[in-house]
Amino acid sequence: MKRTIHSILLFCLVVSFMAIFSPAPAYACSCAMPQTVEAQFNHSEAVFAGRVIEVKEDRSLGGRISKSALFELSQIWKGGSESQLIIQTGSGGGDCGYNFEEGKDYLVYAHPSTMYSDKEALVTIICDRTNVIDQAQEDLAILGKGKAPTEHVNLKGEFDRAHPYVWFALSGVVLVGMIIFFVWRRVRR
Repeated sequence: MKRTIHSILLFCLVVSFMAIFSPAPAYACSCAMPQTVEAQFNHSEAVFAGRVIEVKEDRSLGGRISKSALFELSQIWKGGSESQLIIQTGSGGGDCGYNFEEGKDYLVYAHPSTMYSDKEALVTIICDRTNVIDQAQEDLAILGKGKAPTEHVNLKGEFDRAHPYVWFALSGVVLVGMIIFFVWRRVRR
């Protein structure tokens, strides 16, 4: 009986380590010729100017790392009328992620994708025309005057929400801990 319990615990431990420390997939980024402003505008679901309020790193259960940026919008050319948006991108390097910096203003071209998440989200990458606003003067001249956001929203709570995989991992750790505790109590008797 003791040997069976130890085998079950060892199996649970090995499976837990395999799930947590599985290798992450590798990506390579290669951009074709840059699109024209018009082509990028037509390809995008959201085109806006805004300031990055916060950037956070997200990690999926499979080990994939991405980033989310919370924007306060100042002008909108395409998309909704909300005052804030969350944009996903890669972590940088070979995954085409754009390196957003908190407090800086950007012109962003975003499109829906599951590239960095299990669910569809607005995404921008280095191959898009997304750029620091000071370096996007050509785009701004072609786009013309945007409109100001009309619907005030606060996405800070949604932005800070823990990723569902965190809760899944915590549940697994608690379950393994409970099994170890009950087996230890039983063996001690």
